[in-house]
Amino acid sequence: MMAGGREERSAQAGALEAGGATEAPLAGLRVVEVSAFVAAPLGGMTLAQLGAEVIRIDPIGGNIDIGRWPLAPGGTSIYWASLNKGKRSVALALNTPEGQELASALICAPGPDTGVVLTNLQARGWLGYDTLAQRRPDLIMAELTGNPDGSSAVDYTVNCASGFPTATGATEEPVNHVLPAWDVAAGLYLTTAILAADRMRSRGRGGQRITLALADVMLATVANLGYVADVQVNGDSRGALGNDLYGAFGRDFRTADGRSVMVAAFSNRQWRALGEATGLAAKLELIGPLLDVDMTTEGGRFEARDAIAAVLAPWFAARGLSEVRAALDGRGVLWGPYQSFQQLVQEDARCSPANPLFGEIDQPGVGRVLAPRFPPGLLGRPAPQPAPPHGSDTEAVLRSVLGLSAREVDGLRQRRVIGGAPPA
Repeated sequence: MMAGGREERSAQAGALEAGGATEAPLAGLRVVEVSAFVAAPLGGMTLAQLGAEVIRIDPIGGNIDIGRWPLAPGGTSIYWASLNKGKRSVALALNTPEGQELASALICAPGPDTGVVLTNLQARGWLGYDTLAQRRPDLIMAELTGNPDGSSAVDYTVNCASGFPTATGATEEPVNHVLPAWDVAAGLYLTTAILAADRMRSRGRGGQRITLALADVMLATVANLGYVADVQVNGDSRGALGNDLYGAFGRDFRTADGRSVMVAAFSNRQWRALGEATGLAAKLELIGPLLDVDMTTEGGRFEARDAIAAVLAPWFAARGLSEVRAALDGRGVLWGPYQSFQQLVQEDARCSPANPLFGEIDQPGVGRVLAPRFPPGLLGRPAPQPAPPHGSDTEAVLRSVLGLSAREVDGLRQRRVIGGAPPA
């Protein structure tokens, strides 16, 4: 089988902002992704957002996340489409030797910016690093596991051990959050590791197997935020504080129209701004002498948080959200409204085309939706692209990357080795 070079890459991945002529930062890099759920797909999508050609390989019919909620009215997974924007989708019979050979050939196709595979599935057998590295000695494999010993774990089973659920909520009962924080962090760690390994390879260091455990992502974050050292040095374990901000002043308040807002003050400047904007500076100044705390420090304001809230709560309760916004915006106050996902989309200008982060795409099976670019505003940042329908790029990828003829592809389709509809 003939293999295409680095010039064979997705037109979607190279699409730049209208009027821009700068090449996408990762144009020419090809990454093959064999994955499911959040972390690895997010990592692959992030690379695609920077212009890399990311080829996602799935079994015929889709992997276990192909129908995950939420679904569009027609049954298309909005979840799947959202995490696979800008990629190319290849469907192969991965339970057959012929399908496995095609996948291996795509991973190991020659070229200076190829030979990179990203997975959060069990990397063994045909997908094992040692097996693939025999064909491609400079292979870069980024592999996400659950625990450091290789055993399985998911975000929820890692998060429950992190300590955060016992510090969330207002009681001693643990409270899970719905944000898959460890999956998101793991996906971004994987992209950083791939780029670092590719840089090392370009300097003659060869390929390497990168292993990342989801539990290690959690552990590193807990330690980096000081919670591990706090236990070791102080014997302290942070407990649940409701919606209060730990170590400084921050609390939620209810408005007259039934909305809730979060208000915080870290610096003295922010603290003064809060008093001036609400007209309560004089009353707030009485709290320090009354409670014998230093209100010029974060710790002092944390100690006095209940008294501060007692002064501020009536002010918020007497005003609707629009009045609160008018009084606090532009005054140096740290605040924000609590919003449902629906309110975020319908009311918040930051979640709209007015924000340069977003563009609008026509997502097959879903409709016209907002889609984000790579958040940092890099030069040459590609415009957002839709996710391909499952398997829709199978023939194009096999022909361009592996050099297969139309006749060879037709034979594979007849033998049910490949999926995806033939081109019109």
